[in-house]
Amino acid sequence: QLAWIGVGCVICLIVTIFSTKFLWKITPFLYLLGLILMVLPLIFYNPNLVASTGAKNWVAYGNITLFQPSEFMKIPFILMLSRSIVRFLQRNKGRERWLRQDWLLILELMIYTIPVFALLALQQDLGTALVFLAIFAGLVLISGVSWKIILPVVLFIVGGLAGFLFLFLSEGGRAFLHQQLRMPTYQINRILAWLNPFDYAQTTTYQQAQGQLAIASGGVSGQGFNVSNLLVPVRESDMIFTVIAEDFGFVGSLALLILHVFLIYRILKITLQSNNQFYTYISIGFIMMLVFHIFENVGAVTGLLPLTGIPLPFISQGGSSIISNLIGVGLVLSIYNHSSKKKEPEEGVPIRKKVVLKRAQ
Repeated sequence: QLAWIGVGCVICLIVTIFSTKFLWKITPFLYLLGLILMVLPLIFYNPNLVASTGAKNWVAYGNITLFQPSEFMKIPFILMLSRSIVRFLQRNKGRERWLRQDWLLILELMIYTIPVFALLALQQDLGTALVFLAIFAGLVLISGVSWKIILPVVLFIVGGLAGFLFLFLSEGGRAFLHQQLRMPTYQINRILAWLNPFDYAQTTTYQQAQGQLAIASGGVSGQGFNVSNLLVPVRESDMIFTVIAEDFGFVGSLALLILHVFLIYRILKITLQSNNQFYTYISIGFIMMLVFHIFENVGAVTGLLPLTGIPLPFISQGGSSIISNLIGVGLVLSIYNHSSKKKEPEEGVPIRKKVVLKRAQ
């Protein structure tokens, strides 16, 4: 893990020197490279890993698991959508904005989103798909799309979720979802684990039940560093929050969340200081990515949300995740560097007064 962090820090430092022009030009190539990498898990995968997780989202060579391409794709996806929004705003600068333009913008963003979702569907990776959906939704919201479009979409999604839960809880509903709509068994089990974590604690919901017991056992101040009295599967990655809660209790867990909030605050502050539209959308996309990761990971292990296998940023074990997050930090530092350079000439140049010397008569 330290080796991955080291590699990520080096890449982060390299990204900080990228200029706006270079980043703008390289974005389409990074997006295409990301799509190509996302095809690899469908060809090179570990059957045992697929059988245990239900998803083909890791590139593997034999029994050696290499990396998760969808993690690397998050940053190019943010860059591509940001670039598309800025180009749209430049084309329509000075014009009155109608609903037609908003629909065209959404359609253009969907053109770049659908290939990613299609590959994630083939990989059967619902959790990561939700992250991309959060990024897409966040960027659409701040792009200035009319509420006349957003409100019906939100109501449709809320109604759809309510209808899904009603069908899922009804008699024969889960069988219909599995047989007719081809919903994978592991996804059904995860939703069951969310709704009734202790009803199947010895079988399908063992991980969730043990995780919640571990969090509860930490109490206010925790049991101490490296104390693990309860076995929680995959506690080093997706369930890492249970370790912090068990070892450091409510105080340590709250401190971790405050650190994440402070990080997001700093990113927002840097974003507001920048007058570059491209940088602004990149930063907001990265914030949406971090917020959803934190919200979903902590919500899942505490029982508020279904478990989707999403890591906790900068904390969970995983090379692909830490490098992707550090690249995002590099982009934010690049925003800060270029914003500072623009201010320096204005603030640092001394005022020069013209002195006229008169020759004595």
